[in-house]
Amino acid sequence: MSEQPSNLEEVIRKNASGPKSAQVDGQRVEQHSLDDVIKADRYLALKKAAKSRTGGLKFTKLSHSGAQDV
Repeated sequence: MSEQPSNLEEVIRKNASGPKSAQVDGQRVEQHSLDDVIKADRYLALKKAAKSRTGGLKFTKLSHSGAQDV
């Protein structure tokens, strides 16, 4: 597998601005589809969140504005 790009947002922009495939002197190059790149980005984000201490959940403490600490 090729090395992981450090910035998937940049890869998405580059893929969107360039051609899907190109052929020069009998050699053909094709990029990953944008759908595949976006799915990979979502997968990596979910994987990172799952490894976090909270398992991807965000915990906050709520207090009513009228409540006073006793």
